Amino acid sequence: MRTIVKGKNYDVPDHVRAYAERKMARLERFLDDRTDAIVELSAEKHRSAQDSRIVEVTLVVNGETIRSTAAGPTHEAGIDEVVDKIERRAVDHREKLRSGRVRPAEEKELLRSIADGTSDGERDRKVVKTKRFAIEPMFEEDAIERMEELGHDFFVFVNGETERIAVLYRRDDGDYGLIEPVVGGEYTTGKSRRSKKG
Repeated sequence: MRTIVKGKNYDVPDHVRAYAERKMARLERFLDDRTDAIVELSAEKHRSAQDSRIVEVTLVVNGETIRSTAAGPTHEAGIDEVVDKIERRAVDHREKLRSGRVRPAEEKELLRSIADGTSDGERDRKVVKTKRFAIEPMFEEDAIERMEELGHDFFVFVNGETERIAVLYRRDDGDYGLIEPVVGGEYTTGKSRRSKKG
């Protein structure tokens, strides 16, 4: 996500700019690299001191605009409030896409193709984001702890015991599952693992 912080008839101090960029980084887990975020700061003297610092955030996600505004006694307070608001809207937007609801431009194209008889009503799925990250050996317990810290439903790591890549995931029953890929190997049926007692 690319973040632009600017002032509206206002010179943004470096520490406020850095604060805004740091807070906006929270949204990167919901948005892809093609998202633009504009944070616009202003100060209005005619308002009360409690809401004289205005912060407006505009996100452009897949051609759609998501906008939110907050006011506070300081720009930092306004940034905290507006990031909370925009984060909720970004989550809603992501869930809308996951649920298969289509955007207006896609809907128009889909309706046209249905009218032409060239659509089966299914939307093509594609990879829209690629992430690369450093990976290091750790034990399953450490991987569980790290996954919980990140708040993710899965975690890729190198198993410290086997020295192979593994995928830890959260099961619907609240327990964890572990996928241990074997190149050229055979699929195995899921086996329950007994907890280690030590």
